[in-house]
This record gives sequence, C-alpha cells and structure tokens, in this order.
Amino acid sequence: MGRVFVHLHGKAKDSSFRAAISDYANRLTSDGVQIIEHRNQTDPGPYLENIIKKAGSDTIILLQEKGENLDSIGYSEMMKKWRISTKSVHLVVGPPGGFGDSGNNLTSLSLGKITLPHELAAVVLLEQLYRACTIIKGLPYHRA
Repeated sequence: MGRVFVHLHGKAKDSSFRAAISDYANRLTSDGVQIIEHRNQTDPGPYLENIIKKAGSDTIILLQEKGENLDSIGYSEMMKKWRISTKSVHLVVGPPGGFGDSGNNLTSLSLGKITLPHELAAVVLLEQLYRACTIIKGLPYHRA
C-alpha cells in the first residue's frame, strides 16, 4: 500500500496556517498521509534535491500553477491509485518563489490558475486530500 507524503517548505509562520495544517494532518494520519516540514530554504534546487534523494524510486509530484488541474473527484481518483500503488507518492509544495527551473522533468499538479502563498497552498492541498478520503469512504463531507 502506497503512502502519501506532503512536503512543506518550512513551518508556516502564521499561526492560523499552522493550526489548519496541524488539523488536517491529524485528520489524515489514519489515511496514510504524512506531513514533512523541511528547513526553510530560499533556493528550490537543494530543497527538491533532498526530497528526490530521500524518495528514491517513489513518485514525486510538484504543486505548481502549470500542473494538471483536478477537481475534488479527480483528487479522490488519484488518492485511490496512490493507495493501491506499491510506491509512495511525494507531493511537494514549493518555496515562496516557486520551483523555477528545478524539477522541470517532474509531474505536477495545480491548485488552480491563481497564485497562492505557499502556506495557503499547503492548507488547500491538505483539505483536498482530506476531502478525497471522505469521498472514498462515502462520508457526507463533500457536497457537490
């Protein structure tokens, strides 16, 4: 069974974002989702290199504007695939300035065409993963 790791670029500075990230992290623990907070670095190259090195042959997906745009049902379908995969998935929220040219050869997902602060992007991603898990379980959280 594949696990899902969400990599965050540093701890959220704003207490509201920290609280939301912590809340969703707690909700997602039983669904095989783990949050990894990395040391805050301004250069995306070393941040991404560190994740790639630790991930080994696992799947790495960057969160960035130019990535594939999914709706909530799409996230639930992806979550189903990630769970049955023999490899883990590493979802990487970038640094404040984005990934630049780093990671151009990696798959990416988008949270929409809007630009979000990386801390808010982390909250939105975690909420969508939680929503995906509730859709899979048939819980009434998602109302479309």
